[in-house]
Amino acid sequence: MKQIKLFQTLSEDSWVRPFLAKYRRPLFVAIFLGVCTFICATSLMFTSGYLISKSATRPENILLIYIPIVMTRAFGIGRPVFRYFERLVSHNWVLKMTSKLRLRLYRLLEIDAIFFKHNHQTGDMLGLLSEDINHIQNLYLRTIFPTLVAWSVYVLIVIFLGFFSIPFALLMGLMLLMLMVVLPIWSIVVNGARQEQEKQIKRQLYTDLTDNVLGVSDWIFSGQTDNYLNYHQHSAKALNDVQMELNAINRKRVFIGELWFGLIALLTLIWAGLTFGGQAGGAANWIAAFVLAVFPLIDAYLPLSLAAEETNRYNDSLVHLNRLSEGKDDILDNQARELTHETLIALQGPLTVEVKELVFGYDNQRLLDDLSITLHPGEKIALLGRSGSGKSTLASILRGDLKPLSGEVTINQVPVHMLGDGIAHYIGFIEQNPHLFHTTIANNLRLARADATTTEMWDVLERVGLKQLVESLDDGLETLVGESGTRFSGGERHRLALARVLLQQSPIIILDEPTVGLDPYTEQQLLKTFFEVLENKTVLWITHHLQGIVHMDQVLFIESGHITINGTPAELSQTHPHYQRLLEMDRGIY
Repeated sequence: MKQIKLFQTLSEDSWVRPFLAKYRRPLFVAIFLGVCTFICATSLMFTSGYLISKSATRPENILLIYIPIVMTRAFGIGRPVFRYFERLVSHNWVLKMTSKLRLRLYRLLEIDAIFFKHNHQTGDMLGLLSEDINHIQNLYLRTIFPTLVAWSVYVLIVIFLGFFSIPFALLMGLMLLMLMVVLPIWSIVVNGARQEQEKQIKRQLYTDLTDNVLGVSDWIFSGQTDNYLNYHQHSAKALNDVQMELNAINRKRVFIGELWFGLIALLTLIWAGLTFGGQAGGAANWIAAFVLAVFPLIDAYLPLSLAAEETNRYNDSLVHLNRLSEGKDDILDNQARELTHETLIALQGPLTVEVKELVFGYDNQRLLDDLSITLHPGEKIALLGRSGSGKSTLASILRGDLKPLSGEVTINQVPVHMLGDGIAHYIGFIEQNPHLFHTTIANNLRLARADATTTEMWDVLERVGLKQLVESLDDGLETLVGESGTRFSGGERHRLALARVLLQQSPIIILDEPTVGLDPYTEQQLLKTFFEVLENKTVLWITHHLQGIVHMDQVLFIESGHITINGTPAELSQTHPHYQRLLEMDRGIY
């Protein structure tokens, strides 16, 4: 049974269940307000029915009419008021919970962000972010809360009717149980397979659509756009067909539920007629009161079938989220403690970066194995290696984005992970494809330092060789760069990224293959600019070939997680055969 699976999942859950316990007080308040809403709605119809019947006869006393009028007004006002506060409390509870869930999810994804594409498909993550968190939100709004309110109202109805007739109270209890138990079970059985099919098609659509959008240029260049559109339309039609079937079953379920409530109203009419119809003193006025009181209960019990039907989605979402956090809770706890006790550490004087006996890997494979490097103040080091040798991973560890399995990275004896976001004050970074935001040049530069003056921005633009270009633009610094910086060439985007780093005034700079994809002339000019303006900085240059290597003080070659080549460019070009072959290959000689 789907609901039993959900209860089993919740019993081992580390996402929703802790919040149900932590915020149980507002949860109880929301349930209480929800019950009060239905009490007011039912009481409104009850007193209105009595008032209508009583008004049709001559009252012995005006108070017999006046009191129901006042009560009708009170319950009429009370219903929307309680509904408003119930929504206020419940949605505040849900938004507070889901905001924390999203924060936890982003932190979990951040833990293995470097290997994100290795461990996850983009479509799966879109499904997780857009579907699963939304399902967790609906688990409360559509299932937990309505179910608890409906059962609370059910108990009150049975107790209330028991004062008038125990047999009728039991009958109504059984009739309502049909709506609370039997109809939801039937709905799950009929729609369960279709829901599973809908879920699989949706998840596959997320995966296929993102994959195809990311590779849309290849579809166009290969002349296969019609095939792509036909494939996507076929998948979308399959999803639409399943959803149409689900909607058809849902309409049948609603129709059955409304017919059942009609039967409940008819039985109530018969019972009230037999109970009050033969009594003297205007007791017949209660007949309409009891019958009309049935109708507001539709809103409490008809949604329960849909709530039960969706438990499969909630269960799968909980499984996905809990699986994502397996083995990472300790890391999250440590991060939380570090954030709680985070202090601003100010490093003084020239900065020395030390990598000591560093070990890092994943999936039982070591990328870095007992690696030790020292970057002295002002030193320029080139780090070479094959693709996948761990060069970019080392850069991420240096910035504190990843934590090693063992060993440590320190700046002036302070572990980099203790610097938190303050690491940006000490380490600047230029990657292969620096991103420029679709805003002005000035705003892109101020990303490095929000208080940068116009004079400072023109100064760094002049240092990177872009001042004349920007001055020639009609809007100067206020020129929009276009989405992803499309207004500028690849070399110009890299120069703007360099200007941003200079404005940041970080003493240590990491260059992660910043000239990949550029033509040889642009690459040579860009590297010349880089090393001229970074002359007084400590530089770690991650590269795959040796263009511009003469600007380096030291060359390191990483292979199988170890440093296999170490020396100055001049020494290695004279004494190391492997380095000599690399030089020849880079020049196209070998």
